[in-house]
Amino acid sequence: MARATIGSATPISSSFRHLKNLSNSSPPRHVTFRRSKTICATAMSDGKVPHPSLEVTGGARDKFLSAFKSLHNPYSPYPIVAGNRHIETIFAAFFRSVPDVRLRRECLRTKDDGSVALDWVSGDDRSLPPDSPLLILLPGLTGGSDDSYVRHMLLRARSRGWRVVVFNSRGCGDSPVTTPQFYSASFLGDMYEVVAHVSNRYPAANLYAIGWSLGANILVRYLGQESHSCLLSGAVSLCNPFNLVIADEDFHKGFNNVYDKALANSLRKIFKKHALLFEDMEGEFNISLAANAKTVREFDDGLTRVSFGFKSVDDYYSNSSSSDSITNVCTPLLCIQAANDPIAPARGIPRKDIETPFIHYNLYGSVRRSTGSLLYSQSARLEKLDNHIRLSFALFPQENSNCMMIVTPKGGHLGWVAGPEAPRGCPWTDPHVMDFLEYIEHDKFASAACASNQETVNNGVTERFQHLEIATACEVVDVVL
Repeated sequence: MARATIGSATPISSSFRHLKNLSNSSPPRHVTFRRSKTICATAMSDGKVPHPSLEVTGGARDKFLSAFKSLHNPYSPYPIVAGNRHIETIFAAFFRSVPDVRLRRECLRTKDDGSVALDWVSGDDRSLPPDSPLLILLPGLTGGSDDSYVRHMLLRARSRGWRVVVFNSRGCGDSPVTTPQFYSASFLGDMYEVVAHVSNRYPAANLYAIGWSLGANILVRYLGQESHSCLLSGAVSLCNPFNLVIADEDFHKGFNNVYDKALANSLRKIFKKHALLFEDMEGEFNISLAANAKTVREFDDGLTRVSFGFKSVDDYYSNSSSSDSITNVCTPLLCIQAANDPIAPARGIPRKDIETPFIHYNLYGSVRRSTGSLLYSQSARLEKLDNHIRLSFALFPQENSNCMMIVTPKGGHLGWVAGPEAPRGCPWTDPHVMDFLEYIEHDKFASAACASNQETVNNGVTERFQHLEIATACEVVDVVL
């Protein structure tokens, strides 16, 4: 077997496994390579690049950058309101306009006899063709169809001819609770059933989803778990806490206690409406603690973590974080975060799993003995250059080749009071989200095609090579062919 090592932090043996010898009759050749690496720079389709005020990264940056029409403009937060992350968060929650939309509610009974509420735009069945793209909206913790950020996104998508449905989780948005179980960051059962339900109802439509805050965490976990089998053609994650352990740590610091108490109060209200369902619960349930919880952690300790089989709150948070799922996402995914988000802290963003670039390598070496013919494949080339050999190839990181991230310098949590409609209009994110989704829809850039293309690249390599294992440790590559 041949062995090679290159100075890189990412294992690439999976992309060059089972490589074929050039010729069974050729005597062995020993080649020592040195590495040369370049990272491709990219721009939008009009030749412009994202404004320096925005951090735009991700393995799929090259794929999707041309989708955006105005990322070259600076991020300009609204004066005074956006000067402080807490003021911006509170202003957006209480003073952003709430567009008037007529909705038609559908209650979906789940397999465990639970219930979720799906709110559709009234009249869409008559006015939209059956193959119109369908967008599922997942609000944040305790959120629902009445939230301002949900309404603004719904209207924007609807104005572009998209069919939109809001997924109100158990107990949220006045959704009925019919079993002694709410929803959680760990539970994906309802998500599976909602996606299957809308897919069966509109089989000709491409499905997409947007999640905010905890809804984003659930969405990314769903994408990672479904991986290549996902029914969604694209998705957007906004203000995702990603790492719930880190988010919980920051939730108890300084002014963040205000948000903690407010969300705990909302959870208590939902619980008390349905308290009779929980009267005879046995085991580790602490119903009194949940009913009187002053923090989200207390509520999760008394009810949520027990309902879903976790030993402790920390066990629940650790095993429900979407940061562990991002590398398995095979659906085009846009993540937008605010660097100053008090509830979804920037230090919890799984940057290493999102930011891997497309890297091109040129390996040069001297031939110690024997000769050989040229080898060429779609993604690798081995050439004899006088008494040297050059091996050129590109790495396509499969785990995040569909993920792109935008980080704004400000925005608070679900705020983003910036852009032409600030301060009371839609968040800065909305037009960029639609740019991304429409790019995928119009170009038919679905996740199944991405997975197929990646497999083609890998197969092109494996047909040409055999038994080359590449590890990652040093600057010199030593290969025996």
